[in-house]
Amino acid sequence: MRLQNLGYAITVHRAQGATVDTAHAIVHSHQMTRESLYVAMTRGREANTAYVAIDQFPLEEHQKEPEPDVTARSVLAGVLAHETAERSAHEMLRAEHEHWSSIAQLAGEYDTIAEHVQHDRWITLLEQTALTREQVDDVIASEAFGALAGELRRADAERYDLPRLLPELIAARPLAGAEDLASVIQHRLQAATTSRTGSTRTREPVRLIAGIVYEVTDTTDPDSRRALDERRTLIEQRADALAQRALDEQVPWLRTLGSASANPQARAEWERQLRTVTAYRDRYGITDAQRPLGDSPQSGNQSLDAARAQAAITTAARLAHPAPRPGPAHSYDAHGHRL
Repeated sequence: MRLQNLGYAITVHRAQGATVDTAHAIVHSHQMTRESLYVAMTRGREANTAYVAIDQFPLEEHQKEPEPDVTARSVLAGVLAHETAERSAHEMLRAEHEHWSSIAQLAGEYDTIAEHVQHDRWITLLEQTALTREQVDDVIASEAFGALAGELRRADAERYDLPRLLPELIAARPLAGAEDLASVIQHRLQAATTSRTGSTRTREPVRLIAGIVYEVTDTTDPDSRRALDERRTLIEQRADALAQRALDEQVPWLRTLGSASANPQARAEWERQLRTVTAYRDRYGITDAQRPLGDSPQSGNQSLDAARAQAAITTAARLAHPAPRPGPAHSYDAHGHRL
């Protein structure tokens, strides 16, 4: 029989430096800090237990705050995200470098330059359709023109014959009465280029940087060309570095891609697919250690990039040289779940 001595309840601040047999912490609010939780969960020699309270009892009616769907998980997530320790100068510098060198930042800069470079080209294409001058002006003035320009850039990078396709789509059905011509044309173009593989698309490969950023090749302005090329190089270098980091650290989500083949040619292709996945993760800020694609895409553009990253995972898994494992082999789906 084991005898137990009960201790007194103390605050986290008083508990610093103390050591007991078992520690029991009450986590009652996401206002608790990450540092405090660390102290509370490291005092016990044999066991450390946290009890998460999800019910709130404000003293006065006016103190009530709406907290829908409060769960133990959401409270703990809030605590872990609540840091009070100041970052060192080195940590701040590293965080700034990560932000400005990320593919999210570099791809955003590339897209902005591309939009400027291709603006006049898209207007010329619109003028060569059945649209009247007034309708062309309405399209350009629309808030949806940016989305249309992005769709035109995607279709162009995917090798669609836009001088032929765009007039066909505009003439296919009447546009009279449309509230937003740019939005209508954008949706028609999106629907056509995500469903057809006919004569308006060439057999040439899609022009992509790091597997997910549409490349621009139709500019003769030297300054714009230099700016685009610089960011292309930086995006590719970043994707290479992230892929190597994933390999060095053997991150858990790598298992969905299998192990690289010993065959040099197959290994090079496998690593190219890995770069596409790491580029996707960096562009959309995915930090999930288990699932390479993280949560479901939040936009149409992300869905297209996710499809490419998914295709890269499938190709990499096909190329993989399976590592020997004891027991039955397991396969995983695109989101890292075992089948």
